[in-house]
Amino acid sequence: MAGLAAVAAVFIVLGHDGRRVAQLLLLLLPLLAWLAWPLRSTAAMRLRRVALWTWVMLFALDGAARAFLLDSYQAAPDGALVLGAVANSNGREGGEYLWLHWRTVVLWLAALAGAGTLAWRLSGRGRRGPAQTPRWLVIALVIALLIASVAYASKPWRRLHPLAFWSNWAQSVQTLAADMADQQRERDEVLARAKQAAPVITRSGPSTVVLVITDSINRDNMGLYGYRRATTPRLQVQQRQAGENMLVLRNAWSVDASTLPALRNMFAFGRPEEAQPQHLLALARAAGYKVWWMSNHDDVAIEQQHARLADVVEFVNRTPGRASASLDGELLDCIQEALEDPAERKLVVVHLLGAHPHYRLRYPGGQNPFDDEVDAVESQMVKDGRAAWVRSFRQDYDAALLYHDFVVSETLQLTRSIGRGQGGHRAWMYLSDHGQEVGHGGDRAGHSPHTESGYRIPALVWRNEPLHQAAAQRPFRADWAGWTLAELLHLRWNGQEPGRNVLAPDYRWQPPVLPVKVKSFVD
Repeated sequence: MAGLAAVAAVFIVLGHDGRRVAQLLLLLLPLLAWLAWPLRSTAAMRLRRVALWTWVMLFALDGAARAFLLDSYQAAPDGALVLGAVANSNGREGGEYLWLHWRTVVLWLAALAGAGTLAWRLSGRGRRGPAQTPRWLVIALVIALLIASVAYASKPWRRLHPLAFWSNWAQSVQTLAADMADQQRERDEVLARAKQAAPVITRSGPSTVVLVITDSINRDNMGLYGYRRATTPRLQVQQRQAGENMLVLRNAWSVDASTLPALRNMFAFGRPEEAQPQHLLALARAAGYKVWWMSNHDDVAIEQQHARLADVVEFVNRTPGRASASLDGELLDCIQEALEDPAERKLVVVHLLGAHPHYRLRYPGGQNPFDDEVDAVESQMVKDGRAAWVRSFRQDYDAALLYHDFVVSETLQLTRSIGRGQGGHRAWMYLSDHGQEVGHGGDRAGHSPHTESGYRIPALVWRNEPLHQAAAQRPFRADWAGWTLAELLHLRWNGQEPGRNVLAPDYRWQPPVLPVKVKSFVD
């Protein structure tokens, strides 16, 4: 049994990391326990041998496929890169792909062949009857099976089993292939509607606008907004340097507590449910902007609904879900390249992971100055009765914001400095898609649609000319951000509503309807 487990474990370790290795080994365990049970019938022993070999090779194939993708593309099989490539390929293209990587494929096939030969020999060495099974062995098998049953009882663990994962993966590819065809038609329609709206740029000369959208940032944890930990030292320096050219919108709110609806609202000007909604990126392109979308998210829906409307699309993260450890700083070189592009008018959209859970993965290892520090924030949380685990999450969250401060301030510095000698208009806007609860309104941490913390976000605006500073105190809605971006882009089109632009003199605030009661939108 140990030998077969070792064969599978080699490939599991190559294809998985962290606790997933332990989870896969537990999922592997039940059938291996059959080796310890004595069998009398030759037919039963043959059946056991075939079943065990097949079982072990399923895990080996899974690990090999994952390791190949990780080594070649730093991508997971269920990442947007892989799913999109497979959904958008035919048999001929698949054959050409394998031929391109034939040396690597041959090496993996040879490794699998060797593992298969060894597994076949080991699977034939199970116990044979009629010997009585020792009591200690029966107890050990029962304990092992009980432990393994925990893995199968957990849906997130169970979905990692090769049979379940690759069955779901195949279904995802089929669904995505159909969705991609539909999404392409929808994007074509969106671009056509944008052209019909006849957008124009009202200011002549070069124009560069950078929109930075982050994830899960609560403004209450930012020093820039008065938080008692130094989580935003660089942005505060930028604010002092920029003076009247920068606005910190003190009362910014999201109307959604999760990413997909927040982005849909943001780019559709708060009107995604209209029969024929406009999309900000499509309007910008129709008016003459070259549009970039660069992201540290790996999300097929975001890519299809928004990113693919851009002229240039760059994704640096190839691992979906909360386990992704890709740092937002990976995008800085991409941003610099876009800003150095010779296009006269540029809109650069940057989509960051921000402080999306898990918080500890959102900053470089070992860089948490708030870890175990008993400061005023920690003391207040103890006084408020927050659990130790919530206080620990707050420390990780604040460390994530400190790293996030570095990345966001660098995007602003790049916007301010690159192309300065060429003149023209330059602007930058930053906001979060939604907030996060980290012990502010309750003894919990994470996405929070039922507390104010789930909607309290930061929003900043900079441009290379003075801004009306009184606007900093106005309440701001993230679903209206498109109207403010349109102002920064100097876009005009049929059907525009300047009263929803927070920078406009005639700005008209309308409180959003949220699932949680808000004491005041101006606090």
